[in-house]
Amino acid sequence: MRISSGFFLTGLWLLACSAAADTFTFRADRMSGGRASGQEITVLQGNAEVHSDTILLRAERIEIRGDDNQFIDCSGSVWGMEEEKEIVFRADRLRYDRTLKIARLEGSSSLEDRRNEIIAKGRFIEYDDKAEITVFQISVRLFKNDMICRSEYAVYRRPEKLLDLSGYPVVFKKDDEFRADRIRVDLDTEDVTMEGSVSGSIKE
Repeated sequence: MRISSGFFLTGLWLLACSAAADTFTFRADRMSGGRASGQEITVLQGNAEVHSDTILLRAERIEIRGDDNQFIDCSGSVWGMEEEKEIVFRADRLRYDRTLKIARLEGSSSLEDRRNEIIAKGRFIEYDDKAEITVFQISVRLFKNDMICRSEYAVYRRPEKLLDLSGYPVVFKKDDEFRADRIRVDLDTEDVTMEGSVSGSIKE
């Protein structure tokens, strides 16, 4: 069922206001709505933007669905920011659950922790805002100062500033190189701890 923009805008505004302790706003060049299997959906296209809780999301296309607009699905030149923690996202696609506060990034994805001066990239990123834990998968790269970390899988624990690498991990610190089955990096001190098949080179 198609709904005219003017009517649906009013309906969505009332629904947004019903969400407890949450300000939910949006804008776009075009908007459409529909109902399938009893589920309402709002589609924003063209310079689409959604501001929910402390998350600001921008994309070419944004779909909003679920009770109290729980699920947000962004695609096309996705950019997002967790404003209080100064974390910036970029991805081909981003899906955000407003209840669980979990963002899943797919495609060419990156996460920038501006407060801790860290940039990380991967093909799949899952960011848990409540626990402040980020999981990176496939072609993972993390940059901080003169240090570069690479692996196929990584877990970043933001409160402890710890990075756990596995899947052919390697860490480069200036001219030094470290390899092992598993590597832990303290991103505050830049200390490296290695386990299993340890190897490396250190330049005097």
